[in-house]
Amino acid sequence: MSKRLLIVSTLDSTQPFGAFTRPFYLGQYLLKYFEVYHLGLNCSAVDYAPSISIGSRSLSSYIKAVQKSIEDFHPDIVYAQETLPGLAALISLTFNKQTNCSLVLDFHTFSAFEYWSRLSSVANPFKEFLQLIKTYIAQGILIFSGNPIIAAGESTPQLIRQWYGKKSQTIFCIGNGVTEDLIDVNEHFEIDPYRTLRPAKIVVVVAPKTFQFPSNDMSVSMTIEAAKYLENHQQKVHFVVIGRDAKEVEEVLPSNITFVGFLPERKDFVTHIKYADIGLLPFPKQAVAGGARNKALDYFASKKLVVSTPEGLRGLEEFHHQKHLLISGNSAQEVANTVLEATFNLNKYEPLVETAYSLIRERYSWSAKAQMVAKVLMQTVKQ
Repeated sequence: MSKRLLIVSTLDSTQPFGAFTRPFYLGQYLLKYFEVYHLGLNCSAVDYAPSISIGSRSLSSYIKAVQKSIEDFHPDIVYAQETLPGLAALISLTFNKQTNCSLVLDFHTFSAFEYWSRLSSVANPFKEFLQLIKTYIAQGILIFSGNPIIAAGESTPQLIRQWYGKKSQTIFCIGNGVTEDLIDVNEHFEIDPYRTLRPAKIVVVVAPKTFQFPSNDMSVSMTIEAAKYLENHQQKVHFVVIGRDAKEVEEVLPSNITFVGFLPERKDFVTHIKYADIGLLPFPKQAVAGGARNKALDYFASKKLVVSTPEGLRGLEEFHHQKHLLISGNSAQEVANTVLEATFNLNKYEPLVETAYSLIRERYSWSAKAQMVAKVLMQTVKQ
């Protein structure tokens, strides 16, 4: 008989990117190992398992929903992703003495470090500092609860040791994956969405507007600056930003950048990635993220040459400069120079593309990641 798994997350089907991706796809492939039940903000996209949508980010709403799900579903394991769901699950299970249920936490990122890194670059550092304190306390409660943690990035265990002095915590590093529609689709049956911009090489940047995640804002700003450096080469290089509208940008834009907005249809997103020439990860030092950036994996899986700043590769320690991708310096000008050089030498860098793609196929499918997660979850089942 299959064990019952309750996944609690901030999954929001109205924003099918970023934090949505990990719980959605892991849940889909964990069906192979468990009877799955989903609980999230908006689970309308979860068509592979029973689910409940909370509709509110309040802790009390989450606690009530978790308690009801435990009573109705009787899970053997609660798998809580991110801080708010983790706290709700911890509180619910602490006060529900009747259930013989284990709790496994999933840290998409180490939030306090993100806020700390951005303090000097945000418009309201006081608000950012309050968020730092709030998340430091909240994640600290989860860390010292003693429950196993699955981390989306290799840096998380190191940061936990540095910030909390906690060394014995059971932490398993299992990063994000990519979907099969990117890995396996090799033929182009759609119309090139960039046909009016040719013969310029297309440098694509994925930067959706997400809740409390200004790192994407910083990446857009760096992209605009890099485009300005290359405006005289607009017949050779054109930047395309997916996930933003030009009207959201207050400054005057150079002529060699296009904003295509949010692409709600998955096939449209895949088409825009597939027809690009270069995938760009333009993150300055302070644009910290804790887990592997999904967009980087999407680029690799789509056989794009990737150009990244050092910060753009956070959580992707297996991928290396001049072996899988090109890593530029930290400034917009250095990014621009690397992109320009790459556009003149795409054929030269084809071996990097193939090496990265092979690594993705071997180790970064969501199916492979779910198998790793399932192994951890089964170790925690209470007899």
